[in-house]
Amino acid sequence: MELTVTAKQKQFIDAGADEVLFGGAAGGGKSYAQIIDALIYAIKYPGSKQLILRRTYPELDKSIIRSCLAVYPKNIYRYISSSHTGIFTNGSIIDFGYCDNENDVYRYQSAEFDVIRFDELTHFTKEMYVYLISRLRGVNGYPKQMKSSTNPGGIGHKWVKERFIDIGESNKVHSVNNISRVFIPSLVSDNVFLMTKDKSYLRRLENLSEKDRKALLYGQWDIFEGQYFSEWDRDIHVVSPFAIPPHWKKYAAMDYGLDMLAVYFIAVDSYGNSYVYNEIYQPNLIISQAASLIKQYLTDTVQAFYAPPDLWNRRQDSGKSVAGIFAQQGILLTKAINDRQSGWYAVKEYLHIYSDEQGEKTRKLKIFPNCINLIRTLPALTHDARNVNDVSSTPHEYTHGPDALRYFCVMHTELPREENIIQSEYSEDFFSLTDK
Repeated sequence: MELTVTAKQKQFIDAGADEVLFGGAAGGGKSYAQIIDALIYAIKYPGSKQLILRRTYPELDKSIIRSCLAVYPKNIYRYISSSHTGIFTNGSIIDFGYCDNENDVYRYQSAEFDVIRFDELTHFTKEMYVYLISRLRGVNGYPKQMKSSTNPGGIGHKWVKERFIDIGESNKVHSVNNISRVFIPSLVSDNVFLMTKDKSYLRRLENLSEKDRKALLYGQWDIFEGQYFSEWDRDIHVVSPFAIPPHWKKYAAMDYGLDMLAVYFIAVDSYGNSYVYNEIYQPNLIISQAASLIKQYLTDTVQAFYAPPDLWNRRQDSGKSVAGIFAQQGILLTKAINDRQSGWYAVKEYLHIYSDEQGEKTRKLKIFPNCINLIRTLPALTHDARNVNDVSSTPHEYTHGPDALRYFCVMHTELPREENIIQSEYSEDFFSLTDK
């Protein structure tokens, strides 16, 4: 038997992580990859048990079940419609299931599977997915995996993005709480079979609305209604890391509170392009701990270390300010302009995508993939309900990293008027403040 798959489909089939997500754009060959992978597993591991899920049975019947009947060799496979089960001659089985509502997962309460496959994972809730992980068990020694495929969008978009996209670079295995996960993106252009046999499919996708086109044609996960930074494009704004040339100017910017210390280190080249190359993102640090941690990262001299003006407010309990304590630790902060509207507009300027002299898309701000929390939270920001020009402050966890970036961008977009500049003065007694 000879099987033909694309390079991306083979990457999905070969993926050995505990949890694998394959997909992105429509037409990337995701469902076909699932059924071929299931066939290979069933033949390789006699007596194995797999579960393939869609949200409803009609969806399952019209796609996965029919495709299996068309592809699987009839001399080794047969389908029993009464139980929705595919049986192989070597004893392996594939159960075809659905979860139309939250309670449907309990029909698998006593079941055991070697591989569980979700087709269109974003159609499912997180609770469904997490519960079914508990059905992944057995003493046969066969590899156990959750293997899913999907497009962006749907009721599960947010949790799927957090679980697979926001954890780091695609095509790279990441360990989260000792569980390995990998996201393998796929575009319609990766599916050479579809591009050859249905050349008009690409044109149909191009005629969709902008939001649907970005999701289904380009497989972008950062697009949703109410998004503040609609300029964001992960494929353009996130760049492969490289060694920062020593002559480039370096800066740092921070947002600090007990709930989160967010610091970003930014290098600027001779053309004014800015590269966010490192981040600190850690909660529950008192001031001295935060300063100590930052010093570990400050291996190079920075031109300025931007921070919000409220860090210069003296605390009632000690008479000291955060900026003062940092200064005593050798970290001199510079007050950033804290006008939110101007700041967010400055970030938009940095994210704005334009064409260079060669006609290639480019931008002023570029982010290294290790800055996972900035990449995660920046595109997640929404418009404030009362002021469309401002960013919503909820959920608050999303604002720490973008706030720090805002301080850098607003100080570098253009020279502010003299009366708006907040000077950072460090008098001699600033370094020797005593408790009141």
